[in-house]
Amino acid sequence: MLKKVAKRAAITGGLEFARVANAAGLMRQARGRGAIFTLHHVRPKKPRAFAPNAHLEITPEFLDTAICRLKSDGYHFIALDALPAHLASNDPQPVAAFTLDDGYRNNLDHAAPVFSRHGVPFTVFVAGGFIDRTDILWWEVLADLLEQHASLKFQFDKEIETLPAATLQQKQAAFDRIAAFIHAIDETTAVDRLKVMADLQGTDALKLTADLTLDDAGLRTLIENPLASLGAHTITHRALARLTDDAVRTEMDRSAVRVERITGHRPVSIAYPYGYAGTVSPRDHRLARELGFTTAVTTQPGTLTGTTDTASLPRISLNGHFQKAGYVSALASGIAFKLMGTR
Repeated sequence: MLKKVAKRAAITGGLEFARVANAAGLMRQARGRGAIFTLHHVRPKKPRAFAPNAHLEITPEFLDTAICRLKSDGYHFIALDALPAHLASNDPQPVAAFTLDDGYRNNLDHAAPVFSRHGVPFTVFVAGGFIDRTDILWWEVLADLLEQHASLKFQFDKEIETLPAATLQQKQAAFDRIAAFIHAIDETTAVDRLKVMADLQGTDALKLTADLTLDDAGLRTLIENPLASLGAHTITHRALARLTDDAVRTEMDRSAVRVERITGHRPVSIAYPYGYAGTVSPRDHRLARELGFTTAVTTQPGTLTGTTDTASLPRISLNGHFQKAGYVSALASGIAFKLMGTR
């Protein structure tokens, strides 16, 4: 818990430095050609006693603030699919593209009206398993279980362990341990174990998927908005770097087919699940190209340059812990990423 507080403080310090440096006109070249922004939930703030996924949600008001700030900073908003052409052009105006991962219902209810009000295009990346209610949002399930219970049963190896979860520190420790386990072994096996444990403790994990994400009908309603588009996000939302070549091809291709059934055309954009180092690899970038995706996005932070590989595009997360207008400019400036050596 203390490590997370220290990390957040360090990020805040970096953002404040970048905000001041950007306002002073320093390191202008770090902005590059623009930025792609990552969002997940966009919904009114609902206080929760335990919220390990709070970084994945922003309020509609902050989304409005972010768009207004980018407008005032001189950004032009374009659809993600138009990005390769922009990067190949000599247009000096910086651009911003907005993306939302996982297809949450609040993307339709709360995010779309904000984008519509400003005339800003946006792409929602959807996983077939969430649309069809066959796969679970394990991070949401785990957070709900830990918030509701003072202990949690989980099978790490052969035996089922009972993890204490009476305090916030214990809940966070349990969340971190199970999350690390899910990423350490066969992900499908680990997530299936969580689903079984959830069922045993009275939580219907698939119902939570249905409650939180859009189905076919909801996604068709979403794309009635001319500013909205859908992109692929695989079927099972597994870390691709840990799968075989054939499994990755299947995940990507089936995801494109699933989106095509909704939109009537095959998507040319894909978001790699998780998207950070260790979950996506150069092999996956190559396979995305071979399958016809012209834009493929990671969650590696950074701004765009004319030489950016469109099969491994960086994105900037609008983080729920840092919902201030000045931080939007700081992030878009690219200064923090330049100093960290990421871009």
